[in-house]
Formats: sequence, C-alpha cells, structure tokens
Amino acid sequence: MGMLLVFTTICILTLPIPASAALGENVGSVQADQARMRGVQRTTRTELYTVHEIKASSSTMVREYVSSAGKVFAVAWQGPFLPDLRQLLGGYFGQFSLASQTRNKNRPRIRGPIQIQEPGLVVQSGGHMRAYFGRAYIPDQVPKGVNIEEIR
Repeated sequence: MGMLLVFTTICILTLPIPASAALGENVGSVQADQARMRGVQRTTRTELYTVHEIKASSSTMVREYVSSAGKVFAVAWQGPFLPDLRQLLGGYFGQFSLASQTRNKNRPRIRGPIQIQEPGLVVQSGGHMRAYFGRAYIPDQVPKGVNIEEIR
C-alpha cells in the first residue's frame, strides 16, 4: 500500500499542469484564473501591492496579491467551496502536497485547520462544509512593510 501511495503521488506531481496565475507567477496570468473560475474580477491597489479579487461562479472569493515587481506573492480564499489549490499554488503545490502527506502520516487522525510552514512557503487553511478559508504566501516575496495579517 505504501509503495502505491508513493507511486501515485509521483505520477500526480509530474503531470503537466495548465498555465494559470499562481503563487510566484507573473501578474499577467491572473486573467487565466479569472477565466478558469468563470469569475468576476475586481482590482484594488495599495501603496505596496495590488489585490486581484476574483469571485468565482461557485461564490468562492479568491484574492491574489501582486507585488510592485509584478509577482503573485500570496493568495487567499474564502467561500462555500475550496478553490483548486493545484491551480492557486502552481509550482508550490508539490511542496504543499508533500508537507500535507508528512503531516497526515505523523498524525493520521488529525482534524481541523491545516498549518504548513516550510522554507519558502506558508499555507494556512480551515473551515467546514460551505465555509472554507485559507491563505498561502511566499515569505521571501512579501513586500517589506506588508503585515501578514493583511493577507486574507
């Protein structure tokens, strides 16, 4: 059973993933997320970053935080359905998936919020049916002067 899980994980992580906006990607890719989520986008600028807020057709709200350098340094979500984390985390999804598996392997009966703090990636997620929330960010790419609590 263990080898099957490892093989399946490797296969999933090596599948090609369609390009879209994701953590660490360029701002130009935000439009791809809007199209994929069949959502409506609203943009808000602050002194240190821009927030691209997409309300998906599922009513889930996704916010993509973009630095002045044009990179998505954080994403956050809230709503009745979890967004596609593979899409939102992009190249960081593999690191997230591996950390989640390790967490679950070490504490198999754990329920409740997910707190993953890895070098170069922080993911926090929780909620229950019809009320999910979370955020993910790249600590080294958060612009100086931005309070992490602003990412929500």
